Amino acid sequence: MKPRPILALTMGDPCGVGAEIAVKALANKAFYDQARPLVIGDLTRLEYCFKFVELPLKLNVIRSPEEGRFEFGTIDVLHMEVPGVSSLGYGKVDAVAGEAAVTYVLKGIELAKAREVDAVVTGPLNKEAIHLAGHHFPGHTEIFAQMTDTEDYAMMLFADGLHTIHVSTHCSLRQACDRATQKRVGVVIRLAKEVIELSGLENKKIAVAGLNPHSGENGAFGTEEIQEIIPAIEAARIEDPATTIIGPVPPDSLFVRAKAGEYQVMVVMYHDQGHIPMKIINFDEGVNVTLGLPIIRTSVDHGTAFGRAGQGRASANSMEAAMRLAITMAENKFYNSGGDL
Repeated sequence: MKPRPILALTMGDPCGVGAEIAVKALANKAFYDQARPLVIGDLTRLEYCFKFVELPLKLNVIRSPEEGRFEFGTIDVLHMEVPGVSSLGYGKVDAVAGEAAVTYVLKGIELAKAREVDAVVTGPLNKEAIHLAGHHFPGHTEIFAQMTDTEDYAMMLFADGLHTIHVSTHCSLRQACDRATQKRVGVVIRLAKEVIELSGLENKKIAVAGLNPHSGENGAFGTEEIQEIIPAIEAARIEDPATTIIGPVPPDSLFVRAKAGEYQVMVVMYHDQGHIPMKIINFDEGVNVTLGLPIIRTSVDHGTAFGRAGQGRASANSMEAAMRLAITMAENKFYNSGGDL
């Protein structure tokens, strides 16, 4: 039998739906057939969510991944004691919850760096809560980048077989235009090649979007394509002639052509250029990935859903999709066996 990758699921904000979607995902036996999942989080939060699944489940408290049973019906938990979590309610922003969410993530990164786990799958955290706790990161991506000393990284969204990598994400539109430089676009094209390898794609074509309407139309609607994006594409082609890189593709036709099967990997210039179409394509099962890291990190592509937290109404679809992608990436990176869940 091929090795089953070890996945560390970080629970996310205790006041949100992170515990619920982890429990619901781990009530699916298929994940234990192809992976060895464990949860980094809080025992009481996870146990509370047992009433939201039909199968009888139990918890196995572990101190390290090597103590995991990894058996369906038993959720292995690396319990992280954070003062005050047990008294938290649901659906509210709280500094204690922010501290807990960051604690879980940092432990996952530590284990992945030590190769005690093969991938980290993150549940949702609340940015305001982590800021109240004194951790001034824009989100998960920046935490992973700082803790792994990674300078060149990018966010990728995955859904329905499409991979969308962003030149910039959480910044103003004005800043996004300024960040679409030849150097940065070139870095993200190189990271897009990582996607092809880790996802085991047969279609090795990368499509690069323009920044302006009609990709600038030869300078009529802007010169960023001429001055920055086209030189980055040409340099990338010289660097790796084996990879087909097309563009700049007009943004309004980029995803139409992708859905038609012309390519699966796209480089977009800013947050909404990628997020809006990807969430239209499949909002419920989107996955967020941080590229460029020395470790594998996938994540749900939704927030803490405070309005549903603690009620049993949260969907685990995005968590399950994030786990499936993490398994594929870990197999291709560490075990070279391929295959999807």
